Amino acid sequence: MQAIFLDTETTGLDPTIHRLLEIAFKIVDIPSGYEKLTYQAVVKQPKEVWEKRDPGSVEVNGFTWEKVQVGKEESIIRDEIIQIFTDLQIERKSTVYICQNPAFDRNFFSQLIDLHTQEKNHWPYHWLDLASMYWALQVKRHRDLHAPFPKELILSKNSIAQQYGLPIETNPHSALNGVDHLLLCYKAAIGFDSFLQN
Repeated sequence: MQAIFLDTETTGLDPTIHRLLEIAFKIVDIPSGYEKLTYQAVVKQPKEVWEKRDPGSVEVNGFTWEKVQVGKEESIIRDEIIQIFTDLQIERKSTVYICQNPAFDRNFFSQLIDLHTQEKNHWPYHWLDLASMYWALQVKRHRDLHAPFPKELILSKNSIAQQYGLPIETNPHSALNGVDHLLLCYKAAIGFDSFLQN
């Protein structure tokens, strides 16, 4: 089994208005934690897309018009991802996506590669999130301790990181840094070695 740890940076929060600025992912063998492949690309967007940007979003990710212009065209990134997934035999029976915010990332990923193409290639349709994994661990932990469940539980990636003594994600955000931070949190919360002991 393998997982695609994926993150995106965008011009805003609304996929009906905004577009991708960056995408990154790492394909990881789940039993061992071995990283098979790393992919990262800045997405070149036309002026009309940039003009519709949300100022708050680009402040978080630090993108500028100059940086966007050195990116790759969406069609090139699309073809590169399709080739990678074909070469590594990415299929739903053996692969899942893992993100911090899969509903967000999935919508913007589908701007690059439409759902029909994803379905035709039998790509995974399970997009898992770190917050749900952490939630399940906390439920089990409190049950095992016969302790009351907390009235509040912050599920942001940075909050989860702090619970394990990890640094928060660096600013400004980038997709690859987001993937690396996601992986760091996953390793701390879930780990890989435990799978090898079964």
